[in-house]
Amino acid sequence: MSKLQSRRQFISGCARYSLGLTIAGVIGFSLTNASSQQWLWQIDPFKCTNCGRCATHCVLNPSAVKCVHAYALCGYCDLCGGYLKPGHIARNTAAENQLCPTAAIERKFIEEPYYEYHINEELCIGCAKCVEGCSSFGNGSLHLQIRQDICVNCNECAIARVCPSDAIKRVPADEPYLIKGGFELGQTL
Repeated sequence: MSKLQSRRQFISGCARYSLGLTIAGVIGFSLTNASSQQWLWQIDPFKCTNCGRCATHCVLNPSAVKCVHAYALCGYCDLCGGYLKPGHIARNTAAENQLCPTAAIERKFIEEPYYEYHINEELCIGCAKCVEGCSSFGNGSLHLQIRQDICVNCNECAIARVCPSDAIKRVPADEPYLIKGGFELGQTL
C-alpha cells in the first residue's frame, strides 16, 4: 500500500505543480500585456507656456512638435495674432510681416474680412511663436502638440525634461490628443 500511497502523492503533487504553473502563466501573461501597453508623449495645451524649447530640445531636427490649429475656436480674422507680427507694416503675406520664421502658416482668403489659416507641418519647427501670438492677441486656437507619427518616443523626452510648465507627459497610446476646443487631432475641426 505504501507504493500506492506514494503514487497518489506523486500524482497529487504533479496536479498541484501543474495548477501552480498555469496560474503563474496566466498572471505573467496579464502582467506582460499590461506592461506592453504603448505609452506616448503628449503636450497639455492648457499648461504650455509657449517657451520655444520644443524647437530646440527635441532629438529630431526639425522637432516632432508641430503647431495645431483648432479651427472651431478660430475667428478667421484678417488681423491674426498668430500669423502677423505685432506692429506689422501691412496686412499681407510679405515675409517681414509674418510671425512664423519658416512661413509654416499659410493664409487663404475666404471672403471679406475672413481668412483661413493652415499649418504646413513640413515647415513647422515647433518654435511656438505663432502660438504665443495667437494666445496674446487672439483666442488661442493655435497650440503645440507632439505628432506621434513623427516622434521616436524616447524613453526620456528631452523636451519634457526642460519644459518649465511640466506640460509634456506620458499617456497611453489609446488616449486622444489634447486639443483645445474638445476635438481630437486628425478629426475634422
